[in-house]
This record gives sequence, C-alpha cells and structure tokens, in this order.
Amino acid sequence: MPSPPPNADAPRVPGVEVISVIIIEDLREVREGLTALINGTAGFRCVGSFYSMESALSRLGDEAPGVILTDIGLPGMSGIEGIAILRAHYPEVPILALTVYDNDEQIFAALCAGGTGYLLKNTPPARLLESLKEVVGGGAPMSPEVARRVTRLFREFRPPESASYRLTPQETELLKLLVEGHYVKTAARAMNISTNTVSFHLKNIYQKLQVHSKTEAVAKALRERLI
Repeated sequence: MPSPPPNADAPRVPGVEVISVIIIEDLREVREGLTALINGTAGFRCVGSFYSMESALSRLGDEAPGVILTDIGLPGMSGIEGIAILRAHYPEVPILALTVYDNDEQIFAALCAGGTGYLLKNTPPARLLESLKEVVGGGAPMSPEVARRVTRLFREFRPPESASYRLTPQETELLKLLVEGHYVKTAARAMNISTNTVSFHLKNIYQKLQVHSKTEAVAKALRERLI
C-alpha cells in the first residue's frame, strides 16, 4: 500500500518551481523519512510513495513527475526491472536509484535499464536534495564510491577489434556521454554543439548500432565495449 498522501502544508516559495518526487522504497522508516525530508524542504513535494514497484506501476498515471527516486532491492519486481518499465512509460523523466548496493553488476544494470543517477543510502540529506535538483537539471549524480567504480570500469573498457560500427569521433564522444547519463541538452553543452546537431548524431548512432532508443544504445555500448 502507498504511504499517506503528501503533506499539503509543505513550505512553498513564491516564484520557485516545485520539483515533484515519487518514492519507491520498501522499508517504511526510510520511505517515511524521505517523504518527510522532501515535503519539509521548500521547492520539493512528494506526490507519491510506494512500498513496491508493482504498487507504483499500478497507481502511477499519465502525468509525469519531476523525478522518480527508487530503491533497487525491492520485494517482488526488482528496482532494476521497474526502472526499465518506468523508462518506457516516462521517457524523459529522470530516475534516480537510491540503494545499499554498490557492486559493479547492480550499478551497470540500473544504468543500462534507464537509470539517470545512482546514490547510496548513506548519502547525506542535503546531498540527496542537491542530487534531485541536479538530475532534474539534466545531470547524472552518483555517490563518490559509485563514480569511482564507473570511472575505473570505463578506463578498463577496450572495444574488441571485430566490433566496428564505423562511428565518427563525435558519435563516439556522444555515445560515451549517453553512457554517463547525459541527455540531449547536457550532451550538447558538453560537446559545445547545438541540440539539433546532437539529435542528428544520435539518429546516426541508432542506425549504425541498429537500436531504437538511448537505453538500447547504452546497453550495446557497454556489452560490446564500444567506448
């Protein structure tokens, strides 16, 4: 069952856009603590909190939230399976994993499924709120321990000589940014090119890799070590 409705008396600041957050977390004390933190902070509002992924998926409507904050180790359907479904339902909504798991397999599975960022549950409240703002703004926040693992594994990746899709240098750079969690706008800023140019390169990447989405492109890049 979902937690009680969010606090309607959460502080509001005139002229400040409120970030709506959905929480999926099976531990009641953690779920309620996150809800209280978000509703008690100006500029944020919890619009739904759920015990399981199944409960969330059955109750979420067509109106997209600002960000989804989900655990990975959930009862029933895992958070990773749920992220893939949520990504298909809300293609543009950032999905932030908040979990105790810090192993390589779980991290990359969550990111390949469509996760936008990955935080550990020892993240301080202030940093968690900062990460919610960051991910809504197009970033890909990660706990320091996770970021170190991702960086190390990226350095170790070497594309097999047989795997050549004739990607141009810019396409390869864009693909790397996608793997890191960037969107069109943030990738355009990182590459110092327009969003239209990014979309053009993205279309070519999809054609060359024979995929149909960012998630599929990222998964193939990681699986075949293309970056």
